Amino acid sequence: MKTIGLIPARLHSTRLPGKLLLAETGQPLLQHTWETALRCPVLSEVIIATDSDEIAAAVEAFGGRVERTGDHPSGTDRIAEVVRRCSTDADIVVNIQGDEPELEPDTITQMVRRLEQSDCDMATAATPLRSAQAVRDPSCVKVVLNDRGEAMYFSRAPIPHPRDCSLEDTLADQPDRFLLHLGMYAYRRDFLIRLTQMPPGDLEQVEKLEQLRALQAGARIAVVLVPEATVGIDTADDYRAFVGRMTGAD
Repeated sequence: MKTIGLIPARLHSTRLPGKLLLAETGQPLLQHTWETALRCPVLSEVIIATDSDEIAAAVEAFGGRVERTGDHPSGTDRIAEVVRRCSTDADIVVNIQGDEPELEPDTITQMVRRLEQSDCDMATAATPLRSAQAVRDPSCVKVVLNDRGEAMYFSRAPIPHPRDCSLEDTLADQPDRFLLHLGMYAYRRDFLIRLTQMPPGDLEQVEKLEQLRALQAGARIAVVLVPEATVGIDTADDYRAFVGRMTGAD
């Protein structure tokens, strides 16, 4: 099966404007992500999809393949445009977030293998949440699985909800009970195109979680479990810490 990686890249970011082009390490943040994705053996190609002239110029400068797109409400819609136009022979498409330069290539490999070995429509990843504060945090999206390792539901609320004891006690007894959803996806090509043609469902609109559109439509989502989350770059502090890790600075 042919698998490609697509990195949707937009210039503007609310919390850290222009973050994908920040280059205090000597190269743009986006280039770090692209180079990491290239190390994944299951990807035959990595394409960056953008509507930004600045990002397109930067990608061409570091030797990546860039495809220009129109304006889109989400990264999923952006990569779907490229897939429809340029990747008719792809079987699986991996959506890679441009602000995750330290992603684990093995996580991508695991998601792709799950799709190859199952009849699920898409795959994603999760890791245990071991902090009660994080479980309660609505910015940490939780997922619960069935016995086949497939998603039953995603929520910003603590799921499952412990009825008879506290979150702290539940975590002490069952440290892997709560799972943090990691925002990385592998799709069967045809399903990706169908998904982006569906209107948002009411669950998606309530929780503001795009993956609920797929679940509500009856899709099967395989979930691979990984030991820990990689660090995405959302704020100036995140980027400063990343630069420190890359350069060895204190």
